Amino acid sequence: MNSRAKGKGGELELARVMRSYGFDCHRGQQYCGANGDPDVTGLPGIHPEVKRNERLNVYDAIDQARRDAKPNLLPVVFHRKNHCDWLVTMRLSDWIILFREFVSSFFGGSHESK
Repeated sequence: MNSRAKGKGGELELARVMRSYGFDCHRGQQYCGANGDPDVTGLPGIHPEVKRNERLNVYDAIDQARRDAKPNLLPVVFHRKNHCDWLVTMRLSDWIILFREFVSSFFGGSHESK
């Protein structure tokens, strides 16, 4: 399978997985990634870059997500190797934004550890 077909397959697979979690996700209709469209649509606030690669350079992938993401979206890389679970990679500064929101929503607003 060539890399373009594998990429498309990964995007379709991730969209299916996200739909199984209740998100209305679909493969983006990008062409060569040049226009900055996400690989998968339907994840509010996130610019997903999808990689199905046995030897992923995660720094190159996150750089691509950062370049392609619109200013109000967090760049995130969803990736997996054959026969492995999906992983999610993002910058720590972006994870902190999400985690603070999580803490605020579930633990009453304080983000200091007790």
